[in-house]
Amino acid sequence: MSYFLNRTLSIVLTLLLISMITFAVTNILPGDVAMMIMGTQSNPEALAGLRESLGLNDPIYIQYLHWIGGMLTGNWGNSLIFKVPIATLLLQKATASAIIVVMSMTIALAVAVPLGVWSAVHRDKWQDTVSSSAALFGVSLPDFFWGIMLILLFARTLGWFPSSGFSDPGEDFTQSIYHAFLPALALGLGLMAHLTRMTRSTMVGILGQEFIRVSRAKGLSERTVVWRYALANAIGPVATIAGLQIGYLFGSIIVVETLFGYTGMGWLTYQALLNRDVPLIQASVFLIAAVVMLTNFLVDLFYLLVDPRVRLG
Repeated sequence: MSYFLNRTLSIVLTLLLISMITFAVTNILPGDVAMMIMGTQSNPEALAGLRESLGLNDPIYIQYLHWIGGMLTGNWGNSLIFKVPIATLLLQKATASAIIVVMSMTIALAVAVPLGVWSAVHRDKWQDTVSSSAALFGVSLPDFFWGIMLILLFARTLGWFPSSGFSDPGEDFTQSIYHAFLPALALGLGLMAHLTRMTRSTMVGILGQEFIRVSRAKGLSERTVVWRYALANAIGPVATIAGLQIGYLFGSIIVVETLFGYTGMGWLTYQALLNRDVPLIQASVFLIAAVVMLTNFLVDLFYLLVDPRVRLG
């Protein structure tokens, strides 16, 4: 119980710190929120009245308390550029981005784990060299490079997938997967390289342990030793690293969604930054931070389930 209390307190304090930093940074950005709402040709008296009604004349700490209170109670305000409630807008876009994140993680794990195991089993052989070289190549190249290459190959040349666009999963789930595949693959290729290297290094260490030698001495098949015993002990650290990469995915998704014209959370955040939509920027950053921290917490719990030797100290 103390573990859950400590982690919950840690998450709350971290989110509080992130909210303070986000609010402070966005408030020093150039631009006047009241002027963005009313326009540059607005009446000075009306402009002053709007600033007063929005609390922009209050001290910065009072403005922060009003903002964080609204975030906690669900009153996130309206977007300055989209003119709709921010909570509704973020819910729609977060759902679209969640499809990409889940697909990219699935693609990365489905390829990285077998490839990392294959590399570790054939350590210092040509298989290991090929796998390690491919992983190093993948780590070295940015996500936007993979996105451009995928567009040129699968969209422009072969015509198998659309080069841009978005389909609402609530209207047609199959089409939403179809549009999300290339952005997810662009994200997944870089992530795949990281997880391949992690799986290999973890498996190499485990395959050299005493219980593996005992298992082989008992006459168990190599397939059983590798996939049932070694991988079962390696999956916890790999899952932990995969969970930590959620933050990386949300950071990279801004570039990838903008490149593919996929109107998800990343695209929305970019539009908010481009148009200085301060309330939307603040809410987007806060929501992304909350999702990343919650995901890491769930991964820690998963680690406990797959490896009972771990104790919640």
